[in-house]
Amino acid sequence: MTYQVDENGYYGNYGGAYIPEILYKTVEDLKRQYLDIIESNEFKQEYHQLLRDYVGRPSPLYYARRMSEKYGCKLYLKREDLNHTGAHKINNAIGQILLAKKMGKTRIIAETGAGQHGVATATVCALMNMPCRVYMGALDVERQHVNVERMKMLGAEVFPVQSGNKTLKDATNEAIRDWCCHPADTFYIIGSTVGPHPYPDMVARLQSVISEEIKWQVQEKEGRDYPDYLIACVGGGSNAAGTIYHYIDDDRAKIVLAEAGGLGIETPMTAASMQIGTIGILHGSRIKLMQTEDGQIIEPYSISAGLDYPGTGPIHCNLFETGRAQVLAINDDEALQAAFELTRMEGIIPALESSHALALLPKLKDQFTPDTVVVLTVSGRGDKDLDTYLSHKP
Repeated sequence: MTYQVDENGYYGNYGGAYIPEILYKTVEDLKRQYLDIIESNEFKQEYHQLLRDYVGRPSPLYYARRMSEKYGCKLYLKREDLNHTGAHKINNAIGQILLAKKMGKTRIIAETGAGQHGVATATVCALMNMPCRVYMGALDVERQHVNVERMKMLGAEVFPVQSGNKTLKDATNEAIRDWCCHPADTFYIIGSTVGPHPYPDMVARLQSVISEEIKWQVQEKEGRDYPDYLIACVGGGSNAAGTIYHYIDDDRAKIVLAEAGGLGIETPMTAASMQIGTIGILHGSRIKLMQTEDGQIIEPYSISAGLDYPGTGPIHCNLFETGRAQVLAINDDEALQAAFELTRMEGIIPALESSHALALLPKLKDQFTPDTVVVLTVSGRGDKDLDTYLSHKP
């Protein structure tokens, strides 16, 4: 049994490609070509050279001594926050723009929540001299204004979306509308493991550089190539997919994921779609999502702009349903507390998204022994969230 995607684009009961007819040829072309391109020597050479010389990979695997002592384990932090642009998103953006160029596309669109994927896409478009439009919910434009200005400075057009609750779901809706109007020349760089097949698999493969590095870094530090626990935050799921990709079928490594509990899963102010969601179709994929009995989307809420999506990628829905991954909801206050703790104890200010993963440590402490090797991915840095942190200072 494998937890990887099957030939029809499904992870167990989840995935597939549910798309408007106008996009059928575009998505089929991508499905037919993506593996041949990204597995070619020419692509790999260019991709890995850019990851090394432009992004600054490999990202360090840092032993967090004080936090290890506190939680009674060997805690290693996978420092995706140290990548160029400040998050894991750049790994995928570089891969997809190389793919777009090889497929002859001349225009790039993207959606973004916290702004990190938008910044990464604007960055690679500047690098490759391609026009770029980024769709972003109007609420996220307000709360992530620094990232908006970065995108504009990089030459991207930022389109604030006024529909719905003006966050990530609505930005994705608008990006898909654009794609339907310009299917021939436009490549949609999706930032997470969501959307129609082959996007979840493609994004996971491009992010798998994270777990590829973890394997040799853990070997170097611990004399074995796997940790006992892999921990990551999950919204759409790209940093989590990258963290677990090479371990997904290796049950020696336990997978624990943090989704956004918001004000609590017992309240309407949450984004914990795996805990409280039901199966439905959103943005081209069959996933667990927050919806009413008649299939209307329930607006998600999280203090973190990158996690307030009403569903989760099909990879993670399947891992949750089969029990391969343990998924816990982390509330806003727990994430904030974890962010301040890492800042004070290790001198690292994490993104609010990553803080949800850090907040799992107190919940898992009883499962750890002093020899337990834990790898936790710090998916992004906290510069973009400073206003939120300052308004919630303990």
